[in-house]
Amino acid sequence: MEKNFEKTIQERAVLVGLNADCFSADQTATETSMEELEALLETAGGFCTGKVLQNRHTPDAHCFIGEGKALEVKMLVEATGSTMVIFDNELSPGNIRALEEIIGVTVIDRSALILDIFAQRAKTKEGRLQVELAQYQYLLPRLSGMGKSLSRQGGGIGTRGPGETKLESDRRHIRDRINRLREELEAVRKVRGVQRERRMKNAIPVVAIVGYTNAGKSTLLNQLTGAGIPANNRLFDTLDTTSRQLSVSDNLDVILSDTVGFIAKLPHHLVEAFQATLEELEYADMLLHVIDASDENREDHIAVVEKLIGKLAKPGTPVLRVYNKADLVSPEEIPLGEDVVAVSAKTGGNMDGLLRAIESTLNHARHHVTLLLPYAQGGLVETLHDGAQVLRVEYTGEGIAVETIVDEILYGRLRDYIVEEC
Repeated sequence: MEKNFEKTIQERAVLVGLNADCFSADQTATETSMEELEALLETAGGFCTGKVLQNRHTPDAHCFIGEGKALEVKMLVEATGSTMVIFDNELSPGNIRALEEIIGVTVIDRSALILDIFAQRAKTKEGRLQVELAQYQYLLPRLSGMGKSLSRQGGGIGTRGPGETKLESDRRHIRDRINRLREELEAVRKVRGVQRERRMKNAIPVVAIVGYTNAGKSTLLNQLTGAGIPANNRLFDTLDTTSRQLSVSDNLDVILSDTVGFIAKLPHHLVEAFQATLEELEYADMLLHVIDASDENREDHIAVVEKLIGKLAKPGTPVLRVYNKADLVSPEEIPLGEDVVAVSAKTGGNMDGLLRAIESTLNHARHHVTLLLPYAQGGLVETLHDGAQVLRVEYTGEGIAVETIVDEILYGRLRDYIVEEC
């Protein structure tokens, strides 16, 4: 059951993180990740009453941060009148149960908080299906250890979504629901596939906008296309994908596609559930990596996005780095390079420069050529109609003359037949 929590009493939460020597960078908590956790809490409609960052060699097998530290958190919760504790790390069901027994209030982890925000933000049927799938995948292994969280389903941060009755059902029922959700999302993927084939036949390049959450992707899409997407200063404000056609120049139209924002420690349940949306990256002709130029942690955030691009986009896809909010920093703070452009999506600053950079990047990846095909290779004309932009076909005494715009793959395949390159 979805609920607008911002209109109810604000949840008061103590934030806790464990920085353990044995953890990888994706697993451990730092002052920076704790600040981001506070921003996530505020996005969900809650208020941070205190933070505790614990340093240990290894996590405690029973209650993660150790019983002594858990008792300190309990005292902080009581002193601040807090209603829940949120961990920056991912917790096991046993950890959650033990911590709730010691502290006496609901305990959730970072993944549960992000899932809660996604449950608030999803507006389309597809978005809701993906969020529900992610929620069930997260909850299934935790059913036996949900403790207070299970009894509070439907009332506050970390409790939005499937609801008490469904969560108390047996695992078989939930697995059946997961399978049905996957089938529905597979149908969504097929529809996307048909739409993608239509775009490919029309040879309209797809430019996908990616970036860390709150970098300004929706503001940029609005500025370029007038899409009218709500663009507020909060994390994961846009969840559902929006695509719009954009005239880059007199000779080039593209489909500009917004994507869900990335974040450090993005729950793998979400990555899997949002595969139908994120696979747009795999078929994109180029990516706009939108970066908040004023972000103190921008280099770390760039690394997070590039890691996910490496997993989700096809190898060799050109990436244009778009340093947004450039009006908030000095020019020296923005690196120079052929694949870099500085803009202000909010004010419209340097949109012309961005359009020129998009056209230049795509032209490097696309080739405007005239081919002379032997009649024995006539089947290649159909191949070009399916996978390229065909501008002219003429049947001559020497062969089939085709003026076309092709990608790198077709360019290499048809190189021997090129008679002119524009």
